Amino acid sequence: MLRDMSGTQRFDLSGQELASRLPAELPILPLRNIVPLPMAVIPLAVGIPRSVKLIEDAMVGARLIGLLAMKDAEIEEPAPDQIHQTGTIAMIHKVVHTDDGNLQVIVQGLERFRVAEWVAAEPYLKARAQLAPEYTEDNLEATALRQSLVQVAGEVAELLPNVPEGAAGFLEQIKENRQLVYIIAANVRMELAEEQAILEADSVNEKMRLLLAVLSHELEVLKLRRKIAEEASEEMNKTQRNYFLRQQMEAIRKELGEDDETEAEVAEYRRKIAEAQMPAEATKEAERELKRMESMPPQAAEYSVIKTYLDWLVELPWVKLSDDNLDIPHARQVLDEDHYDLQKVKDRILEYLAVRKLVKERGIEAPEGHEGELQEAMGAILCFVGPPGVGKTSLGKSIARALGREFTRMSLGGMRDEAEIRGHRRTYIGAMPGRIIQAIKRANTRNPVFMLDEVDKIGSDWRGDPSSALLEVLDPQQNNSFRDHYLDVDFDLSDVIFITTANTLETIPEPLRDRMEIIPLEGYTEYEKVRIAEGYLVPRQRRANGLRAGEITFSEEGLHAIIRDHTRESGVRSLEREIGQVCRKAAVKIAAADLTHVEVTPKLVRESLGKPKFFFDAALRTERPGVATGLAWTPVGGDVLFIEATRMRGKGGLTITGQLGEVMSESVRIAFSWVQANAETLGIDPDIFENSSFHVHVPAGATPKDGPSAGVTMATALVSLLTARPVRADVGMTGEVTLRGQVLPIGGLKQKILAAHRAGLKTVILPQRNEADLDDVPEDVRAEMTFVPVDSVEQVLATALKPEELALAVKQDATLPEPALN
Repeated sequence: MLRDMSGTQRFDLSGQELASRLPAELPILPLRNIVPLPMAVIPLAVGIPRSVKLIEDAMVGARLIGLLAMKDAEIEEPAPDQIHQTGTIAMIHKVVHTDDGNLQVIVQGLERFRVAEWVAAEPYLKARAQLAPEYTEDNLEATALRQSLVQVAGEVAELLPNVPEGAAGFLEQIKENRQLVYIIAANVRMELAEEQAILEADSVNEKMRLLLAVLSHELEVLKLRRKIAEEASEEMNKTQRNYFLRQQMEAIRKELGEDDETEAEVAEYRRKIAEAQMPAEATKEAERELKRMESMPPQAAEYSVIKTYLDWLVELPWVKLSDDNLDIPHARQVLDEDHYDLQKVKDRILEYLAVRKLVKERGIEAPEGHEGELQEAMGAILCFVGPPGVGKTSLGKSIARALGREFTRMSLGGMRDEAEIRGHRRTYIGAMPGRIIQAIKRANTRNPVFMLDEVDKIGSDWRGDPSSALLEVLDPQQNNSFRDHYLDVDFDLSDVIFITTANTLETIPEPLRDRMEIIPLEGYTEYEKVRIAEGYLVPRQRRANGLRAGEITFSEEGLHAIIRDHTRESGVRSLEREIGQVCRKAAVKIAAADLTHVEVTPKLVRESLGKPKFFFDAALRTERPGVATGLAWTPVGGDVLFIEATRMRGKGGLTITGQLGEVMSESVRIAFSWVQANAETLGIDPDIFENSSFHVHVPAGATPKDGPSAGVTMATALVSLLTARPVRADVGMTGEVTLRGQVLPIGGLKQKILAAHRAGLKTVILPQRNEADLDDVPEDVRAEMTFVPVDSVEQVLATALKPEELALAVKQDATLPEPALN
């Protein structure tokens, strides 16, 4: 579009004058979406700090700057190789400071120049400039080009609606060809590349030739537009009445906001459907629903339902994938940074990544008919099983960080509705996709690391069984065509890495458990907790509470005091809370300027956390006959429990309390029957069973208990009671007992031993057939404890009970009637 520049003010500097005033190092101002031309007055908005400084420095000096067009307008602060090397030297005329700190600058182009050498990049670009004036030919070609240029420019001006009538005459009055080129070029719409080519041309004839090509194209476009307008006008004259009525109807619809809104939305959805690159089935469904929406008014109830459905379809990441980082050393480094020890778990994760790396890099393909085998190897579903606080969820985050994938998490605890997984059908009001699809949308990628937390706590009722819906999700051979009820089209989940977590396997349905690879995460020893606290928990809580590294330090004795006296857990969640409380107490003192450094010692732990919450009471509990220390497994780790037995005058009855399950109650009766059957061998008067009633109790009666592994503990407590020999305070035991006195193997040995270690026990009696399981126990725990494998109750009693001479002192204080000893 041409603009009248007759009022443009010019500064006439000859080449010699400009060269004499030109600085040795010319400040260079890169321009975005503007090609600076000589003789043009250019308003500039300057806001980038280094450009603001350039203008301010230039105003102090010669007020001359170099203007160069940028190659890429998206770059904020371009480097020399990102700028064109030919531009215009300009004079700064006026600078206005705005309220927001930016500058409004008026500059006038003087002469063309080229960069001879870049000399500085800070605080802004500087270069040695070389003037590059064009050369002008005075020949027949120049005359012909000039006449053609003026003629075409005049025709363009006539076709433009807002150009003054005298524009063509003004161009004819310009005598200098160079000035004519730059005035037309500054006022005609053209691409930046075309305008830069005109500036870089050394010959004025070449400039006119390039500009003439641009004007000729613009003239053809304008003529075509006029032709289309004339044809439309003729058509309107033919059907003027009908057209007028239709136009009135259109105007009414537009006034109501109906037609424009619907057409705009339909066009927008059509564009989004094309960009989403959905599979053929999803594309067909989206276009079918879009066609329905197009034919109904926005007020229709179904309109918003279809719109919501299309929003879900077009916003899902159908083809968007994160690039996997399958560098095994990097993955090992990330896992070591985030988690202490857990070597077996880390090794399995690295194996998992290594398989994906080799299959991907080597392009391995499964034989025809066996595609599922390869998919199953690459898409194994890992299930982390262990007590709370051992790092199951954070391991999933570490895997995502190691792979460079997005991480998303969904808790399954308490879920009872199958529609939570598969979504609701669109026939229901307020229907939505299931939480699987929702999480994929939030992750905005088709291959995130997807953590399914608490898979062992899924429920079921009349609304369905969510665990059954998970069977398809967690099957690598089926989840490439997961069908959400709301979407009703297949979505590929085969690239998702699914990881599940659980505290116990017992409540997970067998078909679901069969689809997962179980990776157990056991509890931590005291030594491991100290290392974890030093390397992970203390730095994290220090940062969380605004403390610097030199302001608080935890001694190893202080950490031991927190672990022993204030926590009793398999994981480290409570430990981190207690460390955080100590840090907050220290923060108060440091913020009040009472101290500059706090060292956490056992004394300070007592001051900050109060009296100990836990203490070793096995010696107190077992100092009298009839009490034995057993080891138990729970979903939250191992635990120590005490079995108490007593007798009173009666007729041989047996009472069992402590909210015991059926299996554990049977263990009590089996142990009692064995003791009664072997009374003479054990030195017990058989008649005592006819004249006494017995009561076996397991404290913590509010907690349900079950399982056969307390059998040896029951038998030991009964024998201790009837022989008046107390059980050793430092001994814990586990094992199932039979009526013949055999000790059978049990499960969860590692967790039980770790619980015994936390409780301060020094000796553990275990079944002979569980001896191989001691390899799973950490070496530092094995070094501190003594393990006694047994295969009969007699061996248990020989280790667990105190010698008879030590029992005599206890018998003198016994409050119950003494048993009759043979």
